Amino acid sequence: MLFRGLKTISDLTDVQRTVRKAIQQDICVVSMHTNMDNAKGGVNFRIAQKLELKEVAFFASKTVDGIEAGSGVIGTLPEAMASDDFVIEVKKTFDVECARCNQLLQRPIKKVAICGGAGDFLLDDAVKAGADAFITGEMHYHQYFGYEQQIQICVIGHYESEQFTAEVFQEIIQQQCPGVKTVIAETNTNPILYF
Repeated sequence: MLFRGLKTISDLTDVQRTVRKAIQQDICVVSMHTNMDNAKGGVNFRIAQKLELKEVAFFASKTVDGIEAGSGVIGTLPEAMASDDFVIEVKKTFDVECARCNQLLQRPIKKVAICGGAGDFLLDDAVKAGADAFITGEMHYHQYFGYEQQIQICVIGHYESEQFTAEVFQEIIQQQCPGVKTVIAETNTNPILYF
């Protein structure tokens, strides 16, 4: 139970206070994270959509109970781009001030692999899938080594890479529950600030 072991209202975290307040107002709170990371039409597919990728499919797929799922997607850009133009486009699309990249690729980028959130574990799979670029939210320092001119790494921040997830949930709720009012909060809960 969410509130077990708590003695006073001041013991509640901000999240717990928000959930408690919602319950008191008869508001339903649904919270899913990893499910949407691996779902068809989920986080990674939304990132691909924002980048206008075509022929999007899982590149690290698995089947669970007859349902296809996967940890990342791969697709193709409408037109090949120079690596510096690609990074600029990613920054613009995700409204980020900076992207952490390895050495700029000196060939055009056409095939793009994506894993929102902490996706550095899929870097080798992206290379094996023939991706020219790999976008993720987080990557450990040592992962950047050894991929020079093999794949363009573009790390945009965990929160930033998953910022469109609420849109996915809103669409699902609107399709499955017509007439149910849905509102996407405009609150930025990213604890990381860039100066």
